[in-house]
Amino acid sequence: MIKRVLGAAFALAMVLTMSGCSTMHMGWTAVTKAHTLDDGAMPAYDAMFSKVAEYGDPARAMMKEWKVKDGVKGDDVKESITALTEEYNMRLTGYVKMYTKEDAAPTEVKEARIWSLCNLTTAKVFLNYSRYYGGFMPCRIMYIQYGNGDAYLISMDMTLAIYGGHTLPKEMLDSAVLVKKAMEEIPERAAKGDF
Repeated sequence: MIKRVLGAAFALAMVLTMSGCSTMHMGWTAVTKAHTLDDGAMPAYDAMFSKVAEYGDPARAMMKEWKVKDGVKGDDVKESITALTEEYNMRLTGYVKMYTKEDAAPTEVKEARIWSLCNLTTAKVFLNYSRYYGGFMPCRIMYIQYGNGDAYLISMDMTLAIYGGHTLPKEMLDSAVLVKKAMEEIPERAAKGDF
C-alpha cells in the first residue's frame, strides 16, 4: 500500500513537473511580483503570450505590421521613410536592400529591405539605465514584398521594452514614448506612400 501511494505521489510530481510546473510558476510569479512592475507590464505580457498561443510564432508576437498600399513600391517606401525620419527627430543610421528575386513564387519573398533608425539622445539615456537595451538598438523597419505583390512594413512592438519591467523614470519614459510613436507612425505613413 505504501509503495502504491509513493508511486502515485511520484507520478503526480512528474506530471506536474513535466506539464504544468512552468505555467504554475509563471502564475505564481505574476501574483506575487506583479506589484513591483509597471502597471502596463501584465497587459503587455498577456497580449504577447496571447499572440504566441494564437500563431505559434514568438517573432510575430513581438512585432507590429502595416500592409503597404497597392501601387506603393519599395523605392517609394524608401523615400518616405527617409523623409519622415527627420520629422520625428530620428536619425537614419543604416539602410540595406537585403534581397531581390524577380521570379519569386507568389508566397515567396521577392524583395526585402531594412532601415535602422535611432534617436541618439534617447539611446544614451537608455544605455546609461541598462546596457541590455543596446540589443534593441537601433530601431528597425523591415520591408517585405512577396511574389504576388503583397508588401508589408514590420517593426518591433516597443510596449514590453517600455512597460515590461519596473516603471521607467519620467524623463526616460517620456523619451521612450516619443520613439515608440515614431516607430509606429513612420511605417504606418510610409505604407501609404506618405511624406
